[in-house]
Amino acid sequence: MLLPTTLLTLLCFFFFDALSAEEVVTCSNIVPFPRRTDKISITDFGGVGDGVTLNTKAFREAVYRIRHLHRNGGTVLFVPPGIYVSEPFNLTSHMTLYLAAGAVIRATQDLSTWPLIAPLPSYGRGRELPGGRYMSFLHGDGLEDVIITGENGTIDGQGEVWWNMWRKQTLKFTRPNLVEFVNSKNIIISNVIFKDSPFWNIHPVYCSNVVVRFTTILAPRDSPNTDGIDPDSSSNVCIEDSYISTGDDLVAVKSGWDEYGIAYGRPSSDITIRRVTGSSPFSGIAVGSETSGGVENVLAEHINLFKMGVGIHIKTNTGRGGLIHNITVSHVYIEDARKGIKISGDVGGHPDDRFDPNALPVVKGITINNVWGVKVLQAGLIKGLNKAPFTEVCLSDINLHGETGPRTPPWQCSDVVGVAHQVSPWPCSELISQQSGSCGNFS
Repeated sequence: MLLPTTLLTLLCFFFFDALSAEEVVTCSNIVPFPRRTDKISITDFGGVGDGVTLNTKAFREAVYRIRHLHRNGGTVLFVPPGIYVSEPFNLTSHMTLYLAAGAVIRATQDLSTWPLIAPLPSYGRGRELPGGRYMSFLHGDGLEDVIITGENGTIDGQGEVWWNMWRKQTLKFTRPNLVEFVNSKNIIISNVIFKDSPFWNIHPVYCSNVVVRFTTILAPRDSPNTDGIDPDSSSNVCIEDSYISTGDDLVAVKSGWDEYGIAYGRPSSDITIRRVTGSSPFSGIAVGSETSGGVENVLAEHINLFKMGVGIHIKTNTGRGGLIHNITVSHVYIEDARKGIKISGDVGGHPDDRFDPNALPVVKGITINNVWGVKVLQAGLIKGLNKAPFTEVCLSDINLHGETGPRTPPWQCSDVVGVAHQVSPWPCSELISQQSGSCGNFS
């Protein structure tokens, strides 16, 4: 975890970078923010924020009231300051979960109370283990018009008990996400702190029109698989103005796993990731590795990454299938990383032995520009597939400074076709030098 002074420095850097333009560009208007007039408090239903009392009944009764009374414009469920322990619970449509400053909704550590739910059809099984999976702490399926917001209150997954089970290999099913929306639309998550998720933090899957903005997502660097935000087989997703420091990828765009994702056939598309700052031993901005439904039209820009494994990582594997196309990453600052850029076709395992080794991914139209890095051990690695080379890869205006003294060869490349313009250190011979222009001129 970063020291408070370091975090403050990073946030100031992030803040002034965001204000450098005359007007801050945002994609958050894809989902209108409704003004709800009907308001209830969790205390109206017996909620007690003493950090001990179990509030599951209060949350479930409050959600039941919202779902069945159908107030015009929906209802705000207010959570006042205090620590409200609860088992997992479902949200409902046309509701706002509003956490006041000092409010904490904390997951119980009594694992016997966590319901099991069916695996996602695009994964065919739990992501970690065969069979079902534990329901997320806050869950929504088939919903619309849902908001999780407030005054930077906290949703605390108390993930340590789950991480220890993973380390000891005593898990029976796949760990729960902190927040998951399935088959839902018009979702807003903003101005909330997410802490210590058992598994992935925010997972919109089979969703459309999702905004995640002004969030803070925290977990220890050694916490396993605590991805920050993972849009999965979802479209029109806006991720902006957030700080993420976790034990795995900060943002990872996914779309299903091997033969199950191919059969389900729902891509992730039209994803914008903007003004995100963070730290992780794994990847900053990632696509994959579960990309079997395809990933296209992703824009990530104005990203600040510190103490990283890999800054920018596009990852897939044989058996995945799927088209990864029109991915643009620009204006990225990377400080202290093992690798700046990695585009690779040999990453990630398989759900079972029924995957088709001839289902090869197609990776084309990858644009990475305006990247500056310091203390980067290796500038980049691009490793396509012999039978499916990566094409239309363009690197432009990239400067990745390494450590002094001996270092790994700055670039390693194979089975890739593309161009490079003003890249230092100069990349592999597989990328043709383009003396003038930029990636916008690549064809």
